[in-house]
Amino acid sequence: MLRQYTKEFNYNLRLASPVILGMLGHTFVAFADNIMVGQLGTAELAAVSLGNSFIFIAMSLGIGFSTAITPLVAEADGAGNRADGKSALKHGLLLCTLLGLTLFGIILLCKPLMYLMEQPPEVVELAIPYLNLVAFSLVPLIIFQAFKQFSEGLSQTRYPMYATIIANVVNIVLNYLLIFGSFGFPKLGIIGAAIGTLASRMIMVLYIWYLLKSKKKFQDYVTGFNFRKIEKKVMNKIISLGFPSALQMFFEVAIFTAAIWLSGVLGKNAQAANQIALNLSSMTFMVGMGLSVAAMVRVGNQKGLHNFGELRRIAQSIFFLTLLLEIVFALLFLIGRDWLPTIYLDVDDLANRQDNTEVILLAARLIFVAAFFQISDGIQVVVLGALRGLQDVKIPTFITFIAYWLIGFPISYYLGLFTELGSTGIWIGLLSGLTASAIMLYIRFNYMTKKLILNT
Repeated sequence: MLRQYTKEFNYNLRLASPVILGMLGHTFVAFADNIMVGQLGTAELAAVSLGNSFIFIAMSLGIGFSTAITPLVAEADGAGNRADGKSALKHGLLLCTLLGLTLFGIILLCKPLMYLMEQPPEVVELAIPYLNLVAFSLVPLIIFQAFKQFSEGLSQTRYPMYATIIANVVNIVLNYLLIFGSFGFPKLGIIGAAIGTLASRMIMVLYIWYLLKSKKKFQDYVTGFNFRKIEKKVMNKIISLGFPSALQMFFEVAIFTAAIWLSGVLGKNAQAANQIALNLSSMTFMVGMGLSVAAMVRVGNQKGLHNFGELRRIAQSIFFLTLLLEIVFALLFLIGRDWLPTIYLDVDDLANRQDNTEVILLAARLIFVAAFFQISDGIQVVVLGALRGLQDVKIPTFITFIAYWLIGFPISYYLGLFTELGSTGIWIGLLSGLTASAIMLYIRFNYMTKKLILNT
């Protein structure tokens, strides 16, 4: 019986691995950023965390919206309809560009909120100039996402990975040169990190467009757009899929952002510890995200073929593979929880030894909780990908809202600010929300696929 699921593992991993590597590369840059910025001090690390909390919220909306392109392209590909695939990309590019510019403007308007959030004053002063540059980088990032989702919809997951790797190399080099003022470059601190992020994202979008344009099989898709001819039906279809998908990602990212803000209320060391645990968790989460793309593409293909029995079997094989991998990550977190935080901070820094020691102890406790939510987090994102492949987005949006904001956040808020658990209590709330989401989303997938099979 297990064989019908495990035989899909090889193909699922081959489809997902370029996505995972690209996302891991992106997260590795954040990891490198945090290590470099952490050498400047805990206030600088907390400032990057605070600035990025605004960016992550906006980014979640942009990335979530762009995922609407993938199931449409996958369904068109499964049905052998190239014209519909090109139309999904053209209209998706237009909407993603407009959304990127809008989110940039909203972040600029929201900057004064930092002063009202009870964050440490020295952290806010450092975070605001950093935020200005990183906010603008959302525009090229979301345009890149449109190309990425299109490419993945055609089961071509390698090309976005190549673009991401090149951008990551540029980012790390520029960070090293500009944060510390190496090789005669100006020493700009966390502003240098922001410049590296902006430059790398611009290169990323230019490179993926060049790469796709130069490949004969993609050339017709990515050239010769007539933006004067916009079809209202296609725009409405992308918006009807993209808006709920954006909200799903927003609800999850927003609760993690709330965890950053709640940690800031507890002090800069709690916020720095939260950033370390969050960065480590983000790396393992990218494996779930990659498998989520595989689920979205393969389910979308089977939907185009109207083969719902295969659709269910393939999706469940991806869920099973995800469960096995996340259990391995959970064990690694449990074993390495005391050592992992020491990577981020200079333990020999005498001037900051007390702060650094406290951050390491706090982070180790958070990593202990994070070990358990690896499993829930991986399962919920993969099931969500399968539901997007089915183009079922409205009910899952309500599910994610209930899980994160009616279950997870109240627990985080109460345990974090009103009990002795502090930061650990905040993360217990995150674990509760993710577990509720995983269970309810799987129930929805089970119901939808059984219904589709019965109706055919």
